[in-house]
Parts: sequence; C-alpha cells; structure tokens
Amino acid sequence: MAVDILVEALGDREYLVRVEDGPTEAATRVRVTDTVAERPALAGTDETRLVRETIAILTERQPVAAIPPMIDLDDLADAFGDSYLTELERRIAAP
Repeated sequence: MAVDILVEALGDREYLVRVEDGPTEAATRVRVTDTVAERPALAGTDETRLVRETIAILTERQPVAAIPPMIDLDDLADAFGDSYLTELERRIAAP
C-alpha cells in the first residue's frame, strides 16, 4: 500500500505534512533550509516537492509512526548525510 503524503504551506519556508500509511497517521512540520534547497541539483525546485520527496524517503527508511514532529532539512542532511541528499537529488531529477 502506498503512503499518502499531504503537504500544506505554512509560510516562511515551513510546511505541515500529514502522512497516512493505512491506519497509521503522523503529522510533522518541515522547515526547508537554504543549504539543501540551494544545492545545484535542487536549486529552483518547488519547495513542496522537496518536502514531499523528503517525507517519501523517510517513510522508506522508518515507520510512519517514527516520523518526528519537527524536521529541519539541515538536521536531516546531517543525520543521514550524503545518502539523503543523493536520493533527494535523484528523485528531483527523475521525470
């Protein structure tokens, strides 16, 4: 079953994300950061797409119930390192 990801812009580069995986639901706030959004392979990408793909990457690595209530893209990049950034860039480049 596919995970449903709903992204709502809150302003100031913050987004509220609701994630559903069957009966399991989670909500998190995501803050988009310049360090990630301005990488050459990601620059100019719609921030909503960056957030959606980031949450998709997370749900492939951990259960929906384990998604933290607040995510900063810089912190995520620090925690997962190049594997997160490389995967995000690959997904953004895909048609």
